[in-house]
Amino acid sequence: MTEKLTIAFIKARWHAEIVDQALTGFVAGMEAAGREAHVVSYDVPGAFEMPLLAQKLAATGKFDAIVAAALVVDGGIYRHDFVAAAVVNGLMDVQLKTGVPVFSVSLTPHHFQPTPDHMGFYFQHFLKKGAEAAQAVIGVADIDLTGV
Repeated sequence: MTEKLTIAFIKARWHAEIVDQALTGFVAGMEAAGREAHVVSYDVPGAFEMPLLAQKLAATGKFDAIVAAALVVDGGIYRHDFVAAAVVNGLMDVQLKTGVPVFSVSLTPHHFQPTPDHMGFYFQHFLKKGAEAAQAVIGVADIDLTGV
């Protein structure tokens, strides 16, 4: 078990009121697991900017893990699934190139409208996904590589 973890948490600002719940859920998940963490939050304009910032943060050597959160929705102008795939692939590339684990709470719903029902559902969903990201970070941090 690793001692105190230092985590970078990147949040896209599109639908910030929803995306911010991932950080809230993450912190709550770490606390519920009894793990001490120093979480440093970074805001970026949109999801597309997350992989580059993740790479820069990983290169500093200051973070045990990086979590990136975004809600990529169909705005009717571009194929949001292409954007989401580029973001997740970019985040994967960062961890493979740097050795710093990168976790995604980047969700791409099939249908999203800023109605009270959808807003409420995704608000709660991001809380849950943030807590799940905390469990994933802990799970990876606790892998014992001493015998490898």
